[in-house]
This record gives sequence, structure tokens and C-alpha cells, in this order.
Amino acid sequence: MGRILINSGKKASVSFNSPVILIFTLLCFAVLILGIITKDITTVSFFSVYRSPLFNPLTYLRMFTHVLGHAGWEHFFSNITMILVIGPLLEEKYGSENILFVILATALATGIVHFIFFPGIRLLGASGVVFAFILLSSFTSTEEGKIPATFILVAVIYLGQQIFSALFVNDNISNLGHILGGIVGSVLGFIMNKNKMYGKQK
Repeated sequence: MGRILINSGKKASVSFNSPVILIFTLLCFAVLILGIITKDITTVSFFSVYRSPLFNPLTYLRMFTHVLGHAGWEHFFSNITMILVIGPLLEEKYGSENILFVILATALATGIVHFIFFPGIRLLGASGVVFAFILLSSFTSTEEGKIPATFILVAVIYLGQQIFSALFVNDNISNLGHILGGIVGSVLGFIMNKNKMYGKQK
């Protein structure tokens, strides 16, 4: 049987379509490897939130960097897989600067609340960012002045599950971080769509 060869004249190339998401992923990977090498010394010192003196500059740095730290490979892959699936679509719609702001705002909100209310527990990981992206993604096709039904369903399913787990399930998952991440994603999604804060249109 003969073969048909099609030559379009174009060479395939790798497209760095989401610089913020790609850099965030690489940073999380590097932090995890560094933590393994140092037996979690760097992860605890620089990439986790816990109660520490306010005069310590690292206290304020960790409010943002804790989203880069992960407790292990399973923790890393569960978060990064979702971020790589949802993040590029959001970055294409809203632009790199807005997505970076969502990540930083989520990190700061979850970091401050955890610092105040859970002094004896160490918080790390990008799960709050994941939930912010999930809720934000439900706004991607919103018409002005309308709240999408998908947002309501996502909020009920994801946030409702986290509230239930926080109240009735005793596990090691930061449900409050997930809830706060979802709230940040919801609020910023509403604001960005209302003000048409989108990325550059091609």
C-alpha cells in the first residue's frame, strides 16, 4: 500500500505561550528539588508560612513564597497538573500581568490568614492558587452584568466541598486556603471581567 507524504513547508516549534505559568511551574519544581537536597531545610525556612517574629524579614517573604513549596511529589503533581491545564487559558485571556497578580494576591491572602489563625501549623503549596484559577476560569465567557451559571455551580461544588471538609473531616489539607483561593479568584474574576482587563488581543 502506497504512502502519501504531506509537506506543508512549516517546521514545528515549541511555543512559550504562558510565561507566568511556565516560570511558576519551574520555580515550584526547583524549590521541591532544593528541599529534597537540603532535607526540607530550605522549604521550611523560605517556602512555608508559620508564626514567626514580625521583625524577621523572612516572615514577609514567606507570605508570598509559600505557594512555591510542596511537601512531596504527590503534592506537587496534584497542584501543578491543574495549574498547567487551567493556567495557560487564563493567561491567554487576561494577560500575564493579571495572572501574576492573581497568584500574588492569593498567596498573600492565604498567608496572612494562616499566620494569624494557625500559628502552630506550617502552610505550603499552590492549592490556593489552583482554587483561585478554578473559580476564575468560570468567568471566562461572562457577559457584562451577568453572573454565569457555571460560576455558581463551580462555587457550590468546590467551595461547598471544602467547607464541608473543614467542618466535618479531620485531614491534613488546608481547606481554609482552598476557600480563600476560591474567593480571591471569584472577586478578581468579577473585577477583571467588569473592567475588561484582558490580555492583548491578536
